[in-house]
Amino acid sequence: MSEQVREMFDKIADKYDFLNDLLSFGIHHQWRKKSVALSAVKSGDKVLDCACGTGDFAIAFAKKGALVTATDFVPKMVELADKKFKEKGFDIKSEQADVMNLQFPDNSFDFSSISFGIRNADSLEKSLQELCRVIKPGGKVVVLEFGQPRGLFKYLYKIYSKLVIPIVGRLFSPDKQAYTYLPETASVYPCRENFTNIADSLGIFKHTYWKSLSFGIAYVYILEKK
Repeated sequence: MSEQVREMFDKIADKYDFLNDLLSFGIHHQWRKKSVALSAVKSGDKVLDCACGTGDFAIAFAKKGALVTATDFVPKMVELADKKFKEKGFDIKSEQADVMNLQFPDNSFDFSSISFGIRNADSLEKSLQELCRVIKPGGKVVVLEFGQPRGLFKYLYKIYSKLVIPIVGRLFSPDKQAYTYLPETASVYPCRENFTNIADSLGIFKHTYWKSLSFGIAYVYILEKK
């Protein structure tokens, strides 16, 4: 990931949870819960969560009994996630890592995951290759990411993402451009079959699946390694 992205998330880290809850009306927690349920993770499975932010996806996996290692490109996010794990009583390892260049050996985990972070990486293909490399054959990559709603709702959401999110971001975020950048990237990022087609083209997955969440505001992708 770029240094510019690192600096942006470092600036907004302290407000990250507050703004996520405010802008999504708290529904992002349900998206994570649904994604974990769709993954079919079991107690004792080893999970690598990348771009963990303040740790909510890692915690959702840990609640299922998974053994989780949480990583992020931004040191401040790792610090906040680790603090949250300790406060909530979760034994989750945390360390700094770049999803495009993970320091973990091949076939080390049963699952790898990333929520609302893969679109900030410089290369989707390289990120998916790394997320796949570190899991065992038959393991799964779980991606939760924003996309573009369809139907009438897409017009309502476009107004919200283009007007409301940037205004709220400028009011509360230390980085005044961050909450313009985030909806802009989501509005053009590959989603649905466009995302799974890219994953399929890599030749490393035997099965790919996607599901729309909240009328297509977000999507969960389950990618099974060959």
